[in-house]
Amino acid sequence: MAFLIRTIDFTAAGREIVRDRVAEQASLTVGRAAECDIHLPDLAVEQQHVRITTAADGTLAVEALGTLGFALDGRVVMDGVIDPRTGGEIALGAARLAVAREADGRTIITIRQIATDEGKGDTLRGFALASALPSKRAMSWVLAGAILLLLLLVPVASHLTRTPAKPDPTGKTPGTVLLDSAWTSGELSLKHHDLEDNCESCHVAAFESVQDETCISCHKDTGDHAPMGRLAKGSPALSPGDALQWRIAQGFGKEGPLGCVSCHSEHEGPKRQQAGGEAFCSDCHNTLDTRLTDTALANAHDFGKGHPQFRPAYYASFGAAKPVRAAPGAKPVERSGLVFPHDVHMDARGGAARMAVSLGQYGKPLECKDCHSLNADKIGFKEVRMEDSCEACHSLVSGRGVGGFTKLRHGDVKDLAEDLARISSGPRASAGPARQRPGQIGSGAPAYRADFGRPVRAYIGLSNALSAGGVCTECHLPTRGPTGQADLMPVNLPDRFLTSGYFNHEAHKKEKCTDCHAADTSKAAADLLIPDLKSCRECHLGATAVKTKKIVPSDCAMCHAYHLPAGQWTGLGSPKGPAPHYKPPPPAKTTVAAIAAKTKP
Repeated sequence: MAFLIRTIDFTAAGREIVRDRVAEQASLTVGRAAECDIHLPDLAVEQQHVRITTAADGTLAVEALGTLGFALDGRVVMDGVIDPRTGGEIALGAARLAVAREADGRTIITIRQIATDEGKGDTLRGFALASALPSKRAMSWVLAGAILLLLLLVPVASHLTRTPAKPDPTGKTPGTVLLDSAWTSGELSLKHHDLEDNCESCHVAAFESVQDETCISCHKDTGDHAPMGRLAKGSPALSPGDALQWRIAQGFGKEGPLGCVSCHSEHEGPKRQQAGGEAFCSDCHNTLDTRLTDTALANAHDFGKGHPQFRPAYYASFGAAKPVRAAPGAKPVERSGLVFPHDVHMDARGGAARMAVSLGQYGKPLECKDCHSLNADKIGFKEVRMEDSCEACHSLVSGRGVGGFTKLRHGDVKDLAEDLARISSGPRASAGPARQRPGQIGSGAPAYRADFGRPVRAYIGLSNALSAGGVCTECHLPTRGPTGQADLMPVNLPDRFLTSGYFNHEAHKKEKCTDCHAADTSKAAADLLIPDLKSCRECHLGATAVKTKKIVPSDCAMCHAYHLPAGQWTGLGSPKGPAPHYKPPPPAKTTVAAIAAKTKP
């Protein structure tokens, strides 16, 4: 069976184009798919829409292949029969397939695209509401005037006649500029969300970028990353294109590249401020020494590849007023004034372990947590108190009193001297049942105790306790006071060893303390048990590292915050864990752009 398929198209000029082709097959598929025998590029047609099959009696069976039907001679059906001798028409979308039989007996299918009905609905236009309304041009001018009035003239007029609004971070102060919310380019961040009804609290001057002075009026305690003049000098030079853009921006009142809004962009939706990427830090710190030739900071650009060795703070001499930072690559010796061998206390088979097992307070060999407990900030540790962590083994019991056992007080040599004096005073015990002397020199009188009683050995006992081999020197270093009397070296330990970065011990609680701190092999208290860079790189590599079960990609913000290098970025408005000695500098009176301009040629 052969089909003659005739496609009729029209050019833009209206000329008819007729294309014929013969299909020597018993059935045809019609649809939008390219592999169909009759391809109809119409979205109203399914991929496989209709199949036309020749029956034994010469008729054509037409059936729908999908869920949509088709129109056959004006009726929508799912299947039907066409006799080519009488003809028929199939409607699929905008296509019309006319079926007929030619004189030579071949079945011809003529495909035409119907034209849209021009002027359709013109007869109903008189009954539409549009006939009673002004023309589209008039409506456009009316709406444009309303927009101009409501969204420009009213806000501008209210801005010129308003009472200046003060910044109010609580969001309780309403704005005084009318309809200014229509100008916003997006929602504010979570931190500034309460200011959405008070635009002028930040946008003080019309058509001018937010100034640093406005930001500092609320963020008074935010310190600069470095003194502004030095920060400008240490920044890398701008490219010609960036420099041109900044000159144009500054011409419209925007602060310079070191201004607040150059990093802190707003109106980007209710989300937290994101930390700067690794490139944000490395752009300056990678080659910082080439611009700041007097800097003590080493270059850094990637924690896994280019980061200086840690420089912990420690007391380098006994009784020093403040700690110093270790030199790069040095092996510092800590002068804390203590004598404490960690290995003795952590030996699971040693005498300290056996004593701990016998005590109900421990019941097992000593661990680091038995003496060291974290502060609430999860960064540093609480002070080790002798009464809580040491006295269970190193007893200070000195005798028995009326209310029970008495013990020597710990922490002050003066208290120790008073306790030893009380022990040494008192009558000498009677040697036998001999008769006591009566009167002023009787054995019970104070004069007898002074002249004939027990010798007062308080100072002798104090000297023995404080001297080498005494009870105090088990943990403390002996020394001599200004007048030569026996004394102890004061204990000096910094509140925080790594003062220029943030480290959260809570985040590493699954690790053993000895994985990073070699306390189990330390034989002297002078060992500074702070891990080095190599030990951290066993897990932490740069921001571009591939994350695995062990490797953690670590960017600069994991340990450093821009405005407070000793803290960690949180995105909550303030870094975690400020160093105890850190005080942010007072805000400058002039703008950042003005200061930066003075420092750059």
